[in-house]
Amino acid sequence: MKVIPWEASRLEEMVKLWNKELGEEYPMRQKLFNQNSLEDKNVLEDGCAMAVDEQNNLIGFIIAKKWQEQVDIKMDSKRGWIQVLLVDKNYRNKGVGTKLLGKAEETLRDNGIEEIQLGGDPFHYFSGVPLQYEETQQWAEKKGYLKRIDTYDLINHLSKNYSMPEDNTVSYSILQAEEKEEFLTFLNKSFPGRWEYEAIKYFESKGSGREFVVLKKNGGIIGFCRINDDASPTIAQNVYWSPSFTTKVGGIGPLGVDSSEQKQGYGLGIVQAAIVILQERKIETIIIDWTILVDFYKKLDFDIWKTYGIYLKDLTSEK
Repeated sequence: MKVIPWEASRLEEMVKLWNKELGEEYPMRQKLFNQNSLEDKNVLEDGCAMAVDEQNNLIGFIIAKKWQEQVDIKMDSKRGWIQVLLVDKNYRNKGVGTKLLGKAEETLRDNGIEEIQLGGDPFHYFSGVPLQYEETQQWAEKKGYLKRIDTYDLINHLSKNYSMPEDNTVSYSILQAEEKEEFLTFLNKSFPGRWEYEAIKYFESKGSGREFVVLKKNGGIIGFCRINDDASPTIAQNVYWSPSFTTKVGGIGPLGVDSSEQKQGYGLGIVQAAIVILQERKIETIIIDWTILVDFYKKLDFDIWKTYGIYLKDLTSEK
């Protein structure tokens, strides 16, 4: 076995290895892997690597990221990410993962990173380490990663029809193309950072606005909810694993209401409106990814589907 530099041209082999090891629960598509791991400008190529056997067959790989986008967004420049670390099960417990992780950590450290998160990267696959991979979580802890919190993906199989919330003080509608700048201004003011960044990338991908439900009061935007389906311009995080289903899958989230308008039931209302719109689009299953608000979403019949541990490592303590 040897570790070699990252070769994006081996996309097909990486997807094949992914599906061999994870495909039953997390089926990977080449389009999704290309979108999240090859086209993302935040991939730190020097921190990525592959492991091959004596015949140059791919047996493992790691993808590291740091914030590199040239956009005016408030993101933590001192945090890096391990998007994925995958090793063929026939080659585990032989130091392959350790060598790959060491390569990525060293490069991230050399690039000014002070804290590394497992998952949770821009264009991530997972918010953290999936709970069902208990051995992986234990291995991460041995490598110095500490679990901060559990997060959840939720699911609603839509066994009933929902109706639009009744509230004469506000309105719910799909974002129109001419409202793009107003919407981005709202996000910059109320939710600067990741959600604003994701909206900017959405419009860069020729998004028309159909993926955003907006909450308006007195004619102005005070809240939003992202919705996704198979017609969206990019494969969004809450529909990544839709090939696992025989039903038509849609996604909800993120969502937010301006701080000055919270605690009036608007958050639950906009989720309900999003469900109605997705049902009108013939969606049969809805997924919400990366949340801790289990009780909140349970009010609209969402249950826990998957659980992830958020693991971080402080590199400054190793100096």
